[in-house]
Amino acid sequence: MSRLLAVDPATATGRARELLDAARAQLGIAPNFLRVLAHSPAALESFLGLYGATSRFALDKATQERVALVVAESNRCRYCLSAHTAIGRGAGLSNDEMLANRHGRSADAKAASIVRFAARLNDETGGVSADEVNRLRDAGVSDGEVVEVIALVALNLFTNILNKSIAVDIDFPRVEPLGRDVPIAA
Repeated sequence: MSRLLAVDPATATGRARELLDAARAQLGIAPNFLRVLAHSPAALESFLGLYGATSRFALDKATQERVALVVAESNRCRYCLSAHTAIGRGAGLSNDEMLANRHGRSADAKAASIVRFAARLNDETGGVSADEVNRLRDAGVSDGEVVEVIALVALNLFTNILNKSIAVDIDFPRVEPLGRDVPIAA
């Protein structure tokens, strides 16, 4: 059970209502984690701003979802695993590919380098080596895309922390984390 009640879009007021209405218009729903964020309209607005900017990233939506999945798996965030599995399907990812992503792998060589790097960024709180960045470049990842992967990890870490600390009620088909003994590719 959620430790904070989700704000009801029907009774929300002011900026919170405007933002929830905008989210619902864009996404078709106002997911529970956005409704919890609505307790701080400034926090919700900040999240929506960065999330909205991802639509202009060079990295395609499928790759963005791969990053979200490996970060959620690394952090064992049930809400985010559930949400990004549903969103990943909508972005064209197969169940096998999403499982590989959760392990830090991909059938696509460039995506594999990105999800491995994203897992390292998350696990090392950004403390990656020059060699790791250079391996991304060698895989065809541009400097702009490197920055986008970093931004995606930060954005997803924020939602993982929010959803785990508040125990936000999952409003997507439930997906459980893999066992703790399942390694994420290094």
